Amino acid sequence: MFEYFPDNYVWNLSVVAALNSGGTIDEVDRACRQLREAAARGEDAGTEDFLHAWTNLVDQLTMQAEAAEKLGRYRTAGQLYFRASSYLALAERMLAASNPERIPTYRRVLHLTEKAFELYDPRTTRVEIPYTAAGAPEGTYLPAYFTRAERPDGSPAPVVIQWNGLDSTKEHQYASGFCQELAARGISTLMVDTPGTGEALRLQGLVARIDTEIFAEACVDWLHSRSDIDVERIGLVGWSLGGYYAPRAAAHEKRLALVVAWGANHDWGAVQRRRLEREGERPVPHYWEHVLWVWGHHDLDTFIKFADDIHLNGVVEHITIPFLITHGENDRQIPLDYAHRSYEQAIHSPKRELRVFTASEGGAEHVSLDHLPLASSFVADWIDETFREVSST
Repeated sequence: MFEYFPDNYVWNLSVVAALNSGGTIDEVDRACRQLREAAARGEDAGTEDFLHAWTNLVDQLTMQAEAAEKLGRYRTAGQLYFRASSYLALAERMLAASNPERIPTYRRVLHLTEKAFELYDPRTTRVEIPYTAAGAPEGTYLPAYFTRAERPDGSPAPVVIQWNGLDSTKEHQYASGFCQELAARGISTLMVDTPGTGEALRLQGLVARIDTEIFAEACVDWLHSRSDIDVERIGLVGWSLGGYYAPRAAAHEKRLALVVAWGANHDWGAVQRRRLEREGERPVPHYWEHVLWVWGHHDLDTFIKFADDIHLNGVVEHITIPFLITHGENDRQIPLDYAHRSYEQAIHSPKRELRVFTASEGGAEHVSLDHLPLASSFVADWIDETFREVSST
């Protein structure tokens, strides 16, 4: 993995994500050059410096975008808004949950993303999925972005539901370009902030839960209400902690046609116990504060016992649809062994596949973030081929 900041894995994740999500090396370098000393102080210290440096870059890009928009140069303006939103989303991800700048920064991310859609990608729109799970107040919804694929014959398109991990958002999903890869293959994408992620957590206070089939039911119900969706071909992809969320949901929600764990997460509870012992890398600064925020807990000891139930043992055996697992051989967050466990236990999947990305080809880090396009294309091709198999049976 390209490591801009020596010995700071967490900060390097943001740099690599920016470069693999539409960013330019010059812009990322200009934002990070001033941060080398702050990065040397560790993953937690200096995250506000990180935000302010990247915000300065975002301010510059936004000014350029506004100037281009006034001149009627809408595509150029949209591209600038897109990169600004992507950079700011990655900087917001670094902040502590309690940081007073976190929510205002995220609201700005939402605004910049909407501007990018308006001027650069009108086929992607913001949607709201009704969410009526137990305890959810009336009017609660799952915020999402929907990228509509155009079929040559005008027929309803197959669709992939895409879910986050512990610390990503639907804005990160969009910036990854995966929805564009699917659209080029005639497949629509529904990128969802499930409870515990993104806008659902930040603006509605919806925390994560173990029974992720509840999220899947809401998403599939919403897709069934649309006339432009082939409801016989609905897939589900989850990356990082989504490598738990998605297989868990697919074991119970039988209207899904395929499922992908983009980074296996077979026993996330065990990973937390390892992290207590400082084994393996963490994905974000201020890690335990972030984890408790996501899951709605306030006491670490209580949470660790709760987290023991976040695993797929006895779960993936109930997956009865095609199941793809991808993993990087050098994943420093989640052991490669977990990918093998998910594969070996999914005995009732009619088409199960494990793809391990190696250091020699790239994509060997967590969710293949070091070579995201390689993994993105592979997953998109597998989905396309599998949907074609589904339609021919």
